[in-house]
Amino acid sequence: MKTTVLGIDLAKNVFQLSGLDAQGNVMVRKKLSRSMLCPFVAQLAPCRIGMETCQGAHSWACETRKLGRQSTS
Repeated sequence: MKTTVLGIDLAKNVFQLSGLDAQGNVMVRKKLSRSMLCPFVAQLAPCRIGMETCQGAHSWACETRKLGRQSTS
């Protein structure tokens, strides 16, 4: 099964990720550094990404959109 929704809790240095498949099963539960976020997202199948609204969310949403993902903050 593939991750269809990825939630990202943005922080200063380490991000928390939680991904679900279409049935709501947890497929991803990770902590990633800022530098590892885009490489990790790039290797996922296309999915919807949600982020908390904060100062850096717009910038990160733009970065994940460049990777072909649908991102909201």
